[in-house]
Amino acid sequence: MHVTMVKKLLLDGSPCRKCAQAEQFLRDRGVWEQIDEIVWAIEGEPDSPGMRLGAQYGVSLAPFFLVRDEGGVQIFDSAPRLLKERLGAKSSAAAELAAAPHRGPDALLSDQDIASAEATHASQTPQEILRFGLTRFGAGCAIAFSGAEDVVLIDMASKLNLPFSVFCLDTGRLHAQTYRFLERVRTHYKITLEIYFPDFVAVEDLVRRRGLTSFYQDGHQECCEIRKVQPLFRALKNCCAWVTGQRRDQNPSTRGQLAVIAKDLSHTGKSGPLLKLNPLAHWSLGQVWEYIRENDVPTNELHEQGFVSVGCEPCTRAIRPGEHERAGRWWWEEATQRECGLHLAKS
Repeated sequence: MHVTMVKKLLLDGSPCRKCAQAEQFLRDRGVWEQIDEIVWAIEGEPDSPGMRLGAQYGVSLAPFFLVRDEGGVQIFDSAPRLLKERLGAKSSAAAELAAAPHRGPDALLSDQDIASAEATHASQTPQEILRFGLTRFGAGCAIAFSGAEDVVLIDMASKLNLPFSVFCLDTGRLHAQTYRFLERVRTHYKITLEIYFPDFVAVEDLVRRRGLTSFYQDGHQECCEIRKVQPLFRALKNCCAWVTGQRRDQNPSTRGQLAVIAKDLSHTGKSGPLLKLNPLAHWSLGQVWEYIRENDVPTNELHEQGFVSVGCEPCTRAIRPGEHERAGRWWWEEATQRECGLHLAKS
């Protein structure tokens, strides 16, 4: 089920009073996160998306709601009727979690809260999972951005009309195409990219001791630890939650049991333990690229050259026909070792 709310924007740029009341009604009842999309009908602009939807379905007053499912499209002009007939009552545990913002965005979620959130969202869409995190934490919920999956999440977040933040880890070894890609995403979505670099003293020491490409002989772990893992700790220290583009089928041996929502056992955030969201956990690579094509999402030029999973320039190559998507990462090592360490729980 996909729920769209059409809200009206008045000539002076303010939302209509009834739209605000309808939103507050749904928030008060703990079901606002079930609204997947907001579309604006701009007063005096018949070509605005909301106005076009109104004309298409014969609705002249806002707000109204479109519910799409296997049975087609159903129109609701009343938030109470939408709640009664389609959104339904949430479980008491989920309702308690929905009320969590009243405790303040920095308040910790209990293990019970997290387990309830995982159970509630396990089979929901990426947008619904993302909405949960952004509703609860706002800009304190940061999207980790580097590749195709991550920019899909940025595109989804930008359409939810909720605060969010984005950070990138610049190892100093990225492709020129990747730097151009980061800039295109920044300007396309008009967002701030928080860039985190490795500690220069640690990098200098590593290169002095082991040279520039020692990983070809004795493994990539130390280089990744310095250039990626340690900067991630700094990136997350002021966060309450973070969002990744991990998918279960990327590496079944290490990500096969990936939860959509879980406590991060490896990092500490602004108020202690972090919440980790993996909205694309149950998606396939094909679904990622279907979304990219349908929504005209910016991509890295390297994808057109046979690169699927893109990392640092010395450690990434294009894949060959029939190879798994991550075969081009650290290709000289055993497949079971092809993780940089960002998502491996510390023992």
